[in-house]
Amino acid sequence: MKQLVECVPNISEGRDRGVIDAVTAVIAEVAGVRLLDVDPGADTNRTVITFIGPPDGVAEAAFRVVKRAGELIDMRRHKGAHPRHGSTDVCPFVPVRGITMDECAELARRVGRRIGDELGFPVYLYEAAATRAERRNLAYVRKGEYEALCNKLGTDEWRPDFGPNEWNERTARSGAINVSARGFLVAYNVNLNTRQKKIAGEIALDIKESGRAKRDPAGKIVKDSSGETVLEPGPYRLAACKAVGWVIPQYDRAQVSINLVDTSVTKPHQAFEACRQSARDRGVRVTGSELVGLIPEGDLLAAGKHYLKMAGQSAGVPRRQLIETAVQSLGLGDLGPFDPAAKVIEYQAGLGDGPLVSMTGREFVDELSSESPAPGGGSVSALCAAQSAALVAMVGNLTVGKKSYQHVQDRAGAIAERAQELKDFFLDAIDLDTEAFNRLLGCFGLPKATADQQLARDLAVAEATRGATRVPLSVLDKVPALLDLAAEIAEIGNQNSLSDAGVAVLTAMAAAEGAYYNVVVNLAALAGADQREAPDFAAETREAANRLLAACEATFLAARGAIRSRLERI
Repeated sequence: MKQLVECVPNISEGRDRGVIDAVTAVIAEVAGVRLLDVDPGADTNRTVITFIGPPDGVAEAAFRVVKRAGELIDMRRHKGAHPRHGSTDVCPFVPVRGITMDECAELARRVGRRIGDELGFPVYLYEAAATRAERRNLAYVRKGEYEALCNKLGTDEWRPDFGPNEWNERTARSGAINVSARGFLVAYNVNLNTRQKKIAGEIALDIKESGRAKRDPAGKIVKDSSGETVLEPGPYRLAACKAVGWVIPQYDRAQVSINLVDTSVTKPHQAFEACRQSARDRGVRVTGSELVGLIPEGDLLAAGKHYLKMAGQSAGVPRRQLIETAVQSLGLGDLGPFDPAAKVIEYQAGLGDGPLVSMTGREFVDELSSESPAPGGGSVSALCAAQSAALVAMVGNLTVGKKSYQHVQDRAGAIAERAQELKDFFLDAIDLDTEAFNRLLGCFGLPKATADQQLARDLAVAEATRGATRVPLSVLDKVPALLDLAAEIAEIGNQNSLSDAGVAVLTAMAAAEGAYYNVVVNLAALAGADQREAPDFAAETREAANRLLAACEATFLAARGAIRSRLERI
């Protein structure tokens, strides 16, 4: 799997487009790195830059961004509504695909060291890259903001992880650079129908994880024995949530500005609902919300499912419907048009549908019927599985909301949701199968004039063949679960759609047998290839394929028999 890392540097300039363009231009100089989003804010005087690519390329691009920003931004002249520490205030690395958080933390440390050594900027590591426990929290690292650096630098407590521990002409200009590895951070603002900053601030205190200052009966802030303010949770406290209230004159309204630092813990729709409850307590109303930068698709899908279920509807619908539900429910178009293609990180990174899945039905079948060997049986097997899953979801959705099936509403909805997930997996496999076959064909064109070239070619062919085998095996691996769902929805679902459930069972079995054929053919091709790197692959894969096919056949025969029996009674 190709490794992908996202980097989201925030530079302390949101007004001068010339400076912003000059900083982002360096990203295009690095091969394989793709600029996804540039989101400047005039009032915050800050620009969120997002790019993605392989680890080494992203590391190089991040260094160049920090270098260029340091050349063009003088922190001695910077003013803005957002907390900031340096010319590049934060530079987090985010694992997207094929890379762990620990690996991203090492990447952050490598880039941080280079910034300190080569540029002479103070660097603090935070979150997953932190070298001290107390520095995991960015708010702690950035305490006092840029203005406090002149007193912090030069002390042991605030010694940077990399770079100079002194306040001089260079560090006064650059400020400190905060580098980290973290999960997806979603910058998310909730809009209010008021211009009162105090109200927005109170809502922020109600929802933020750290809470608000505790007060005694006389209204005085309570301090602990060391003189620190005692904090207590607000009524709508959210984990992994940081928030402040501010007024944005450009929008003529107040906002609750939220950083969701781990959306596996708290998602945007949960923050939106917490703000809505707190706003209602204060006699104001939430009018919508705004995304700053990009968001993982999964967070919007979760919101769509939440609001559909709130309305008593099935959430087992296609992704585009879930996302449209999320956009409407969260009011993401409140301040302007919201385009998921521009705001969802997977879509921006080119991780959406492949070329085959994007074809019309006629285009795909025409391509299939041409003399080209791919797409072929492997892609068609994946398509059969996707169609089966779609039928299962359809029957589930036709069951939810029907009075006579009230007793199975929850289960039918759950089946529809799981079937949609499987459908998307199988759709991806349509293109993956063809891509794997094309890679194999490419290996046959490698040079073989010398013994070394012949060996290299043989090894490449063997690895590509194993890759071409893994795709249909992955399809076969998920068909037993699909058949279980098809059999269950045929039994409990809307009987007016029994024939659709029956076709789902048939197409699932066709997918299983077709995927099995492709596995076996590829394993046969391995017989003459060099197997020194994976000597047990063929035997283990054949055993797994036989076991999976047998499981599919047993479920298929039972389900088909039950469906035929019920059809005969109609």
